[in-house]
Amino acid sequence: MQRQIQDRIDRFLELASVRHPVLLAPMAGCCPPAVSMAVANAGGLGACGALLFEPARISAWCEAFHAGSNGSFSLNLWVPDPEPLDDVVADRLMAEAMSDWGPTVDAAAALDRPIDFESQFEAILEARPRFFSTIMGLPSQSMVERLQTLDILWMATVTTVGEGLAAAAAGADVLVAQGAEAGGHRGAFDAGDGISRAVGSFSLIPALADQVDLPIVATGGIADARTAIAALVLGASAVQIGTGFLRTPEMGLDPAWSEALRATRPEDTALTRGFSGRPGRAIRSKFVEAFEKGEMPEPRPYPAQRGLTAAMRNEAAGTSDMERMQAWAGQSAMLSSNRGAADIVEQLAAEIRTFLSVM
Repeated sequence: MQRQIQDRIDRFLELASVRHPVLLAPMAGCCPPAVSMAVANAGGLGACGALLFEPARISAWCEAFHAGSNGSFSLNLWVPDPEPLDDVVADRLMAEAMSDWGPTVDAAAALDRPIDFESQFEAILEARPRFFSTIMGLPSQSMVERLQTLDILWMATVTTVGEGLAAAAAGADVLVAQGAEAGGHRGAFDAGDGISRAVGSFSLIPALADQVDLPIVATGGIADARTAIAALVLGASAVQIGTGFLRTPEMGLDPAWSEALRATRPEDTALTRGFSGRPGRAIRSKFVEAFEKGEMPEPRPYPAQRGLTAAMRNEAAGTSDMERMQAWAGQSAMLSSNRGAADIVEQLAAEIRTFLSVM
């Protein structure tokens, strides 16, 4: 088994042009260049969740990264959901409910739309990252072909074996197996599957490894050497960590959020559609529980719900109010560390090497 694990790791390291099988998760809103530079300079793969970035900001992020690192990184985008159906009555009901949680909300906030996916993709092609990373679905075949022409590898996030098979058939170079333990948004191709088909890493990784002959990057519930090694034994070629990097000095996270992560048990997180309309795992709070208890209307689909909650989320972030803040967290949040990102990568890599040398 030791040889099999090492061979899988080596295959990924060569493909990704990195020294260690440790990746930063591309977290939208939580990927300052400093974190990626530290991870990449330590031998891992940096990342940027570019969902909220206009094309010019994508270019600026890449310039900042290159100013401090020659390492590899990925740029991630959400594959757009179908346009939600208009429902003026439902929008109004949610706007009224949200007005009780913060600033007054106009139902027109539901018309908020994401930045144009095509223009973001063009900016990523121009930036030439090592990986184009996707979540929430598959890019078009023409996009895949353009990536291949430019030798940009495609890393597809999947949450089920079926999604993994579809991504492999579409031409993915690497699969990111996102277990249900992961913090932040679920990467399900269909938003309705984000909770109803929430498969844990312990089952997802080996099932994918048995079905797909591609490198698998495990993510979800991984924040220290024990969890990383477990994922590698189960069939992964590398591990991707999000919550485990949130408390690093380079991240600059809100102190209240950082302190909450340190004390967040697995059962203190919840999958919720309340913040954006898309299922995501967050620290349990009064706002999250209001949806669980049926005290709020049914969340509107993404991106309408995101628009309707924006005023509350912004106010909560400005006041460090954890009961209303969109505080994403994976189930292994208690394993997160406030050490430097490079230190985390190097220690993980060292402990993985030690394990492989004695198994």
